[in-house]
Parts: sequence; structure tokens; C-alpha cells
Amino acid sequence: MKMPRTPPSFAKLMGDVQKNDRLLEILRASSDPAMDSKYLHWDKLRHIAGPKGLTHEEWWLAIKMKRSAQLREIPLVDRTGATFRLGLPAPIPERLHDVDLQAGGILKDTDPLTNSAMKDQYLLRSLQEEAITSSLIEGAATTREKARELLSSGRKPRDHAETMVVNNYLTMQYLAQLRHHELTPTFVNDIHKRITEGTLDDHNDEGRLRASDRPIDIADEYGNIFHTPPDGSELPGRMEAMCAFANAGGGKPFLHPVLRAIVLHFWLAYDHPFVDGNGRTARALFYWSMLRSGYWLAEFVSISDIILKGPRQYGDAFLYTETDDNDLTYFILYHLEVLRKSIEALYEHIDRKSNELRQLQQKMRMAAMFNNRQRNLLVHALKHPNREYTIEWHRGRQGVVYQTARTDLLELAEKGLMEQRKVGRQWRFTPVHDLDERLRK
Repeated sequence: MKMPRTPPSFAKLMGDVQKNDRLLEILRASSDPAMDSKYLHWDKLRHIAGPKGLTHEEWWLAIKMKRSAQLREIPLVDRTGATFRLGLPAPIPERLHDVDLQAGGILKDTDPLTNSAMKDQYLLRSLQEEAITSSLIEGAATTREKARELLSSGRKPRDHAETMVVNNYLTMQYLAQLRHHELTPTFVNDIHKRITEGTLDDHNDEGRLRASDRPIDIADEYGNIFHTPPDGSELPGRMEAMCAFANAGGGKPFLHPVLRAIVLHFWLAYDHPFVDGNGRTARALFYWSMLRSGYWLAEFVSISDIILKGPRQYGDAFLYTETDDNDLTYFILYHLEVLRKSIEALYEHIDRKSNELRQLQQKMRMAAMFNNRQRNLLVHALKHPNREYTIEWHRGRQGVVYQTARTDLLELAEKGLMEQRKVGRQWRFTPVHDLDERLRK
């Protein structure tokens, strides 16, 4: 990561244009609708050709004059007491509208997520992906394949990296259950404790705020400091203010709930109130806030997966905000793009899996290695992955004698396609969790 160039001082630029009698031309330029179409930071803008007749500094001043008139303050302040602000330039209103429709709207009857069995399957996948990628962002030394095997098998974690993944997974489930609770400092500490349990050098740091004698800097391996969080003595008060902000949905002035969730993500990451695990906790709070505001689809998307693919952009979104007068618009634009891509990725996955399932069902009906009754049962199991089958159910559905139905199910169990267990005097069979993959093989 590279520290972006800090923009020129607004006061100095104003003094220079007034001295050179250029203010009128700058004001005309600031009224141009195309002046700030991409919301560039100075670090990028200084390398791009600007409007004819303006220097880069004058162009930047015109942009800052236009932006400043549209920014609104939020309760978050930096280490010096200066407030953070945000604006709503294009495409933010459009992106918020899309999230309202896609993540909080009503499902159609044809949507795969209305099928309770398929819904559970997609939810399981998303929880696992978010748990895994959020851990990978923070440096967990594992692979996706190993992490998926860990979560699917239910075995106990064997090392630090696996503990991170399991902690994230269990915490995501926990937050979904407590989506209607208000945020409190105790709740935030509890989230952090669940995420970091068994992964910190000192277990006493789990769920505990940094003390004043534990200063922390965000730096790279070469010692370059990118961010210095507030002192530990300020953290209790700042945590109270953050929770009040998180719970103020519907308050005045109105702030869109998605923006509130994004600011909450930034707020905890900026304060860095814990010795470690702040990034995972910040992303967990974003999910909690989205679910609390009724955005049910947040449970099915993985923002960490998109963040992991472009970690530089994630870091830049924080640094652009801090280096440009606490303008949170940079982070909001970035986060909304991440959210858009994660929603697209979810529906692409659903479409792909639905097509694969249809093709597999067609192949199953032609499969020579199974009899017709077994093919029908496997097609049903593909649609209902959590269904439990009994010999009596299969006998009644296929119209055969008990022994024939029993043989059908036992053969599928022998082929590794069903798991069998005895409850009392009755045998019960459930599809293996990766039934579709085993059938393809």
C-alpha cells in the first residue's frame, strides 16, 4: 500500500486565486456539472489533464468548492476533534436505490431463495465464504479449499488460521440471531471476543478495549505509518457515540440505513479500539447493521470476497477519506461498489448452480447405474438437500414392497450418496452435503 499525496490546503489555494484575481474564473468552473463526475482524489487528479485554462491546483479548488457545499456532518470526529462529512454525488443515490430493491425487496415466487431448502444451502455457502475471506484478508494462513473442508466437516480447528475461520463463521450466525438488538459497547466487545477467541497473544485482550498504555499504529512492514487511531483513554466515550449513531435509524436528519451501516464499518476501523481483530469486527458490524435495517440479502452476500480481490482499493478508500478533510464520500463510493459486485456475484452463482442442477437432473434421468426409483429419489434430493428419507416414505412414493425400497436406499448409501443412521427401530437417510459434485464424478 502507498500513502496518497495529501491535497493542497484549501485556505492557501483560496489566498492564491484571490491574490491573482482568478476567483471569478474558478467560481464559473465549479458550476460545471461535469467538474466532479468521478469524485477523484487529488492523488489521481494531479496526473490528469484538467479543464482548459486552469492549473491542477485551480481545478482542485473548483472541485472542493462544489463538494463542500454538498457535504453534511456526521457525529464521528477524528483525533483532533474535526468532524467527518459525507456527500451524495452520483452514482450514490442510484446505488442506494438498487440496494433497496435487490437487498430489501420482496422475493418473487420463482426466486431460488424462496425454496427453503435451497435458501438454507445458499445461506450456508455465503456464511462460509464471508468467514473464510474475512480471515484471509487478515492474514489467515490457509486456503479456501481447506477452510471449506473445515467448516463442512464440523471438526475442531487445529491451528490459529482455522480458529479464525471458525470464529468468524460462528459470529456471523450469532449476529443474524441478534439482528433486532440495539448496539451497545458490551455487545461490540462480545462480538470482538467471539471473533478473536483463541487467536490473540494475550487472551485477556479478547473483547477488551485498548488501554492508554497500548498505543497502536497502522503501518506496513517497512514501518511506514498510514493511520494512528485515537488514544485508548478516548475509546469508551467514542464507543458510546458509535453505538448511539448505530441505533439512531429513523432519526433526524435522516441518513439512509445503508450509509449508516457503511459509516459504522469505517468508524470502528478508524478508532481501532482493540489490539487486533478490528477489520473483522468492523465488517461484522456492517452486516449486523444491514440486517437490523431489514436488508435480508446481506445474509447471503460476501463483501470480504470482493475486498480480498482488490485490497489496495480497500486501503485507498480509508486513506483518501483521512487525507482529504475527512470526506467519507470516498469510502462510501467504494463500499457501495463492493456491495453491488457482491450482490451480482450472488445472483450469478444462483443462476450457475440452477443451470447445473437442471442439467444434472436431466442426466440423472438417463443414468444407467441407477434404477428408475433411485433416479427419482436422487432428483428429489438435489432439490431438497436437507430432506430426511425413510424406507416407508420411499416405499409409499414408488409403490413397491418394503424390501425393494430398503435395497434402493442401502445401495445409494453404499455408493456414498446417502448417509444412513438408525433412530429407534427406523433407518433414516439424508443426502450427503456435496451430492451434486459426487454425482458429476
